[in-house]
Amino acid sequence: MESALATSSFMGTQVMIPATLFCRRARGASLTVTASSTTKIYTRLDSCLVIPPPPIFKKPRAIIKFLGGAFVGAVPELTYSYLKELLAKEGYLIVSVPYNVTFDHERAAKQVYQRFNSCLDTIVLSGVPNADFNPRDLANLPVFSVGHSNGALLQVLTGSYFSDKIPKVNAIISFNNKSATEAVPYFEQLGPLIQQMMPVVEASPLYEIARNASGDVLKVLLDAAGTTILNNDQEALKSFTNLVDQLPSVFGEVGQGVSEFRPSPLENRTCFKCSYSVPHTLLVQFNSDAIDETDLLEETLRPRIESFGGSLEKVRLDGNHLTPCVQDPKWQIGFVYTPADAVAQALKTIPLRDTRVLSRTIVDWFTRFEN
Repeated sequence: MESALATSSFMGTQVMIPATLFCRRARGASLTVTASSTTKIYTRLDSCLVIPPPPIFKKPRAIIKFLGGAFVGAVPELTYSYLKELLAKEGYLIVSVPYNVTFDHERAAKQVYQRFNSCLDTIVLSGVPNADFNPRDLANLPVFSVGHSNGALLQVLTGSYFSDKIPKVNAIISFNNKSATEAVPYFEQLGPLIQQMMPVVEASPLYEIARNASGDVLKVLLDAAGTTILNNDQEALKSFTNLVDQLPSVFGEVGQGVSEFRPSPLENRTCFKCSYSVPHTLLVQFNSDAIDETDLLEETLRPRIESFGGSLEKVRLDGNHLTPCVQDPKWQIGFVYTPADAVAQALKTIPLRDTRVLSRTIVDWFTRFEN
């Protein structure tokens, strides 16, 4: 028997919903949609988080170095899990590199470079825990990279500061190289205020609670924010605590009068023009991203890449600055599925489509250079 469909227009998209879902459910019944993995799929190696491809792959197709945005990049197992799972399911070994938030982007880029290559050396020497890969098979894999937002900037900086042990291919998403004062208007005026506030922040019971909260408390906080976290996932909780621990150092830099990123955006562009060395680069921008500077990056990189016979492509996709961070939601419905539930579910489902398109775009680009 065919089910009738209810049609709803949501954000310009027609959403087809079985009409029977609006009927009252049997007492005690519930509908749960959990598309994300039910077991932890990543392993911590050194300071990095490693996600192997599924067991159907005898060896990975390539290794992907993954950098998230500022702050959210400190907890990539929570903030980018859906995108990384999509890439891993395509056969890639994902190495997420958490990094400390700082106004000194040069220091952050060099920290990322050191952390990733240290982890890569461990993988090549000893393999990946809980994955049946021969270390010798991993030694000759190509290395690609994905960077989003501030992580995109750090990937481009790394490809400009170093010419050895850098990725063969970059996927640069939602690139942003704005000055601090452009990113946060009147930023330079925050220094004296934060300097006065910092002792209060550090003495705050809320700050101490965040730093010392038990796993159950943090789990409640993260679940309340709509983040999928696994029961008793101590690695994720450790990353979250590390994120909280970064706040005083960032506030401290502002309080000491730091009001601009180092190097400056102009200095970064000059460095890119002269030194960028990654052979193949894909630039990804979204159609609803007000802070994206991909067009300027293309203008900066193209002459340099063409000078050594590399390739550069730019694509524009549906989505916004947060599309790479979208999570596969745990959707739970009570006794009645209402129109409000339908709208809320569509709100969470439509961005997943954009993230899947992003993943497919990255995979198609990487596939061209695997051999």
